[in-house]
Amino acid sequence: MKAFVLVCYVCVSGLAGCSNLPGTGPTTSQVMEQAAQEPRRFDSVEIDGRVVSVLASQPAVNLPERLQRHGKPLISTVGIGDRISVSIWQANGGQVLGPSQVTPENGAGQGGGPTVVPDQVVGPDGAISVPYAGRVAALGRTPLQIQKTIEDRLAEQIIKPQAIVTVTRAAASNAVTVSGEQISGARVPLSIGGDRLLDVIATAGGSKSPIYETSVRLSRNGQTVTIPMSTLVSDPRENIYVWPEDVITVVQTPKEFSVFGAAFNNSQVRFGSDQLDLAKAIAKAGGLLDSRSDPEGVFLFRFERPAVVNALGIPYLTDRSGGDTPVVYHLNLRQVGGYFLAKRFPVADNDIIYVASAQLNELQKFFTLIGTLTGPVIGGAVVTRSLAQ
Repeated sequence: MKAFVLVCYVCVSGLAGCSNLPGTGPTTSQVMEQAAQEPRRFDSVEIDGRVVSVLASQPAVNLPERLQRHGKPLISTVGIGDRISVSIWQANGGQVLGPSQVTPENGAGQGGGPTVVPDQVVGPDGAISVPYAGRVAALGRTPLQIQKTIEDRLAEQIIKPQAIVTVTRAAASNAVTVSGEQISGARVPLSIGGDRLLDVIATAGGSKSPIYETSVRLSRNGQTVTIPMSTLVSDPRENIYVWPEDVITVVQTPKEFSVFGAAFNNSQVRFGSDQLDLAKAIAKAGGLLDSRSDPEGVFLFRFERPAVVNALGIPYLTDRSGGDTPVVYHLNLRQVGGYFLAKRFPVADNDIIYVASAQLNELQKFFTLIGTLTGPVIGGAVVTRSLAQ
């Protein structure tokens, strides 16, 4: 009789403190209750067709909007330290200055074809040397302007001279830096016609990491913007022109999400692709545990940008101006439509997916605890009664 009374006492006490049982996290009802508490610490959003459409319509990183200078840079002018090559023809096709290969110091010999003045560096005086034209000013001028000066100076010596000036290597003032652990890295000179981001990255050797795990950081005038390489490749509008002195860093940034609760695999999981929906994310975690999970309680935790919060029409909950708001998205997989919504709901980098435990599982844990506590008592009572008989 005393054992029975003890069991009843333990049951009543256990039911009163059921919320203190060991568990993997809050139940579905507990999450909902906390979402309604004041002051509110997070926004709770039910995943439906409207929410999915709002998230899918949010624009990605937009380089032209984020950078003040994003168009084609001005026509590059020659600077001190640039390496320049000069080729000269005359109208009758005859030899211009002697041999087909000359230096600023020579000029004698025979041969056909254009006269090519080998590469020379623009000196401290900002000029280059051209046979029979002397020192030609180059600093701060375009190749076309230098060509015109050379042709004018040679006009009295050869028949209708034509010159081509080429910048074969730009100095540091007209180049960009490309670096990163997933790229060889180089100081890339810019061409006169302008170079785009992908052009410069390819010139530096290209990225060695998968495209869906690669990001490009562009630093310009004290501002740094990061964009996924996949976006840069898929959207030509993002492949903007680079400017002199830009710093481009190619980094490997694998996307990951975390899984907790009544899922088969509680861990940090890589996307393994550029984009991932909630259905695939749950599958990557091994799915829901049949004996423990509550299909009505699938939650996704995320900090949302102000633009998304405004589009969803939910309150701002942030401690700083322009900060992100903590949002908990709720999906009910007991409804068939929930699986279609999960297929369309985008998972973001660093998201947390939590699967609540079923109420029945909490009850099972309670009875397991009761059995652990009362088993020795009941067993002892039975033995005592047997000995008494």
